[in-house]
Parts: sequence; structure tokens; C-alpha cells
Amino acid sequence: MSLTINDVTIFADGVDHAECVCVHPDGAVWAGGEAGQIYRISPDGSEIKEISNTGGFTLGIAFSPNAEWLAVCDLANHCVWKLDIASNTLEKFADGAEGENFNVPNYPAFDSKGRLYVSDSGGFRKVIGKVFRFEPDGTGQIWHKGPFNFTNGLALSKNEDYLYVVCTWLPGVERVAINPDGSAGKREVYVTIPQSCPDGIAFDEDENLYIGCYTPNAIYKVNTKQEITLLVDDWEAHTLTNPTNLAFGGENFDQLFTSNLGRWHISKIDVKANGLKLVGNR
Repeated sequence: MSLTINDVTIFADGVDHAECVCVHPDGAVWAGGEAGQIYRISPDGSEIKEISNTGGFTLGIAFSPNAEWLAVCDLANHCVWKLDIASNTLEKFADGAEGENFNVPNYPAFDSKGRLYVSDSGGFRKVIGKVFRFEPDGTGQIWHKGPFNFTNGLALSKNEDYLYVVCTWLPGVERVAINPDGSAGKREVYVTIPQSCPDGIAFDEDENLYIGCYTPNAIYKVNTKQEITLLVDDWEAHTLTNPTNLAFGGENFDQLFTSNLGRWHISKIDVKANGLKLVGNR
């Protein structure tokens, strides 16, 4: 079912060109800014508070299991930060692994064991993207060497048997099987979206995949048969303005939040489907 722009509202206005969005178990929506800001937005969207600042450019963010800390990808500082939620202390978590530093650490995704996958986009129009993985203690590895065509958003499947990887200039989404021993398995193209720039992804409970596209200001939905439909678009680019990362939240966990890199607000979409809870939402 396609939605109209009337199903999309501005949830909160006053963030600095947010690339990222995620949801805390208490219902608060978190986002980042292009000057390193890390924001907490109250569950009703009425209050925006800058919690911390990396001094860089905040890309993807994700909560660890039990939401004890927030992983923060930083474009300018080429690292992943660890923001302790209880103490509000920020420290560097990783700047690479196996002798390779991050080029563009773009998006973090935790599994149920607390391991952190991080996409490294590589470079503009360079097919050199890869995926790193880190243990809870910070030791890491290059989990998949790629090369991917600008690795971007990540999402684990419901059973954690696949890692879905946005490849912006594919353009589309690939997926990599996760072997029983945790290593990377078969890699395949899951869906392509011609003439688009996909950025962020999120699953609902029925394993439909939602894809935010920086251009053409649209959200797509892919069912388990890998059939793609347009969920909603905004040709005016007023309410969906270069949408990037996606996250489910809301009182019934059936609202899809999206950051808008082109403006200063977070959008909320009534998708009428329950989101798949991430380990940091539980």
C-alpha cells in the first residue's frame, strides 16, 4: 500500500542536517548533526537536547544491547565513538582494524551478542567499501573486504543470519550470509533501485525492508519475495528532504522515523506496520 505525503509529519524541528536517527527503549529519538552534535529528542518530539558533541560530523548511530552505550560513526574524525549513556562520557571506540584505518565509517549495527558491524563507505565513486566487525571489548576485524560500491546503512535480519548492506552507487541493497561460526558467507544483490541514492534501511516484524533514498526523496518497501514498491515520496522535498537513516519507534513501535540531511527536522511516517526491534530497543 502506497502512502501519501499526508502520512508523513515533521516530528521535531531544529537539528543540524541530521544524517542519522535511532530510538531508545524509553521512546526518545536520538539523532546527530553535521557539526558533531548528538541529540536526544523527547518521545513526543517537543524537546531537543544536545547530549554530546564529537567535534566532527555525525553519521550513523546505534544503541548497544540494553542501550548501555551509543555507537557513533564520525566522518570527520574517521572513527567510531562510544557514548556511555549513564555517565554521558564520550570515548573513542575504534578507528579501524587489522592495520587498516577507517576511510568513511558510515553506519553501526549491533547483534544480540553485542558485536558491532560498521560499514566503511570507502570513498566517493570508488568501489572500495568494506564491513568491519568489533567485539564488545573493541577488538576488531575486517569482516567482509568487499569491495562494495559505497557501503552505507546496515541491518541484521530477524534471525541474524544475514547482514543487509546498502550500496549507494549500486544503487541498491546487497546481503551477506552470516555463517554459523560468525564469518561472512555468500554475498548477493538483494534489490536494485535505478536512478536513486539509497542510504538507510530498517525491517518491520514481517521482514519487509524499508529503504530511505537521499534522492529522489523517497522511501521504498521490499517484501520477502524481493518485490519493491514505492512507499511514499515527496517531489517537493519539504517533508522528506534527502531522507537518509530510518528507525522504527513510537508508542506502538509502528512509526518510521527518518532523518533529513537536506534540512533541520526529523520526519515521522505512519507506516501501519510494527517495526522489528533492534537489540538496543528491547
